[in-house]
Amino acid sequence: MSPTLEPIHRLAQGVRKHGPALLAGMPDPHDELMSLVWGPRFDREHALGLVARQPAAAAQTLPALLAAADHFDTLHSGAQGRLRKLIVRHRALRVVDSARGPAHRADA
Repeated sequence: MSPTLEPIHRLAQGVRKHGPALLAGMPDPHDELMSLVWGPRFDREHALGLVARQPAAAAQTLPALLAAADHFDTLHSGAQGRLRKLIVRHRALRVVDSARGPAHRADA
């Protein structure tokens, strides 16, 4: 893996692992993710609000979320922008995938 993409890959792994618990019940999880990384610093206040909604999962998600926040803050602006583009791309792929229906989904 390219050294440029490795930091983004590490953040994405955390989202895959803890995102379902953290974002459960949210109308648009992509909006929630984007709100966390929209600015030059990770929005910890918003993240803590998400964790507070899922107290049963907080013990596992909070440490990972805070580590992701610290990691995001160390990324240069280009890498932060690439991460935002990946979130937008993932949202677009999910919209296309859901429009096709369950028979066409890769994870079905």
